[in-house]
Amino acid sequence: MKTILFSICCLITFVLNAQERTLPIDTTIVTKHSTTVKGVKFSYTAKTGTQPVWNKNGEPIASLFYTYYTRDDVKSRANRPLMISFNGGPGSASVWMHLAYTGPKILNIDEEGYPIQPYGFKSNPYSILDVADIVFVNPVNTGYSRMIPDKEGKMPDRDLFFGINADIKYLAEWINTFVSRNNRWESPKYIIGESYGGTRVMGLASELQNKQWMYLNGVILVSPADYKVLRVDNPVSSGLNLPYFTATAWYHQKLSPALQSKDLTDILPEAEDFAINQLIPALTKGGFINDSERKEIAQKMAYYTGLSEKVILQHHLDIPTRFFWKELLRDKSGQTIGRLDSRYLGFDKIEAGTSPDYNAELTSWLHSFTPAINHYIKSELQFDTDLKYNMFGDVHPWNNENDNVREGLRQAMAQNPYLKVLTQSGYYDGATTYFSAKYSQWQLDPSGKMKDRLFFKAYRSGHMMYLRHEDLISANDDLREFIKTSSANGKAAKY
Repeated sequence: MKTILFSICCLITFVLNAQERTLPIDTTIVTKHSTTVKGVKFSYTAKTGTQPVWNKNGEPIASLFYTYYTRDDVKSRANRPLMISFNGGPGSASVWMHLAYTGPKILNIDEEGYPIQPYGFKSNPYSILDVADIVFVNPVNTGYSRMIPDKEGKMPDRDLFFGINADIKYLAEWINTFVSRNNRWESPKYIIGESYGGTRVMGLASELQNKQWMYLNGVILVSPADYKVLRVDNPVSSGLNLPYFTATAWYHQKLSPALQSKDLTDILPEAEDFAINQLIPALTKGGFINDSERKEIAQKMAYYTGLSEKVILQHHLDIPTRFFWKELLRDKSGQTIGRLDSRYLGFDKIEAGTSPDYNAELTSWLHSFTPAINHYIKSELQFDTDLKYNMFGDVHPWNNENDNVREGLRQAMAQNPYLKVLTQSGYYDGATTYFSAKYSQWQLDPSGKMKDRLFFKAYRSGHMMYLRHEDLISANDDLREFIKTSSANGKAAKY
């Protein structure tokens, strides 16, 4: 009888524990692989696991899920670059660049980035793993990363994680630990961030340098979100959207024959010049612009956007991007265009209205990324857990106060003669437009003394430019070239 009772107790205990979907606070799974990049075959090691975030008392308050790739045939890590990779959101996992851009595996998608069944992944022959080791980091509540309750079961204060400055602070501490654990202090270091990740790595450049005493060789901003420009409701923010309108209208063949007959890169300088020298000054005048100038600007806007002069005047020259996504093809096919990539098409319940019902591009991406990352982590990386992989996690409300990341990046560059910055943007990105990213780069250093350390590359795709096969190749090659040009090569860090 005692044996039966003991067995029942053990079974109950097992069931209760099995129902607790928890993640080990500090663990690593190591797997071995091989790949061929740029025609050269080599082996590599993947370390997948969790590493804690500690409070001031040395107690774990969160654990971050990461994947770390190192090329095996490297004699010394001292000269081997380390790339630390973040996506954005805020609240987005590192899945996007991990499984579609720089990592050793990419999605099973078509040449333009659309889902293909069976879902899955394949080798990435363009990965930068040939020239740099990479760690993909998932901030709190993204991927498998989670907050850790204390001994009484109370969760830590969310303010420690979910805000511009809190995010930067704890991630810098985490990076310090990671670099120490993996003996990478000697290595040239790079941080890359996509979308909100651009905000994150701009801030991290300063935080790592001034609080962790960790100096970088490069910062890469992929389709960066700069909230000094985005969503601020002023003439500059609005006017900077126009070249994106031009690119998208050109792609969908909505421009006049005079523009449509030219190549995209031939017409964009015209649109940029009009935006800076005519549209923004006109928007600055607001309701006090005279009627003849208003009409002249509306006519030119129609010429460069494919929209009618009538709807432009109805919006007082200030066209919301959401309206553009709904309006551009309203009289052509009745379809909407994607927010993050305007090559993608959707359709709404009704053609009337001022904004799309859903983001056509994001639904397509989730279609292919979600099954692939879940399968990849379990089958290839051998990391097994019942936790849900959060493509987007609960990080709101997000504290956007005291956003000084652009100035932080400028100061980090001024203090560190090695530090260079590369921006990569897609012409068809309507969320963080390419011209806004270019403008942010212009504004980074008003003195102009560091502009030779700032680089900009644009591609014929959207927010995730690497989903288009041709841009996957060129964007990775641009990263290789940036790593090469930002290497110290034995030169002293001095002006």
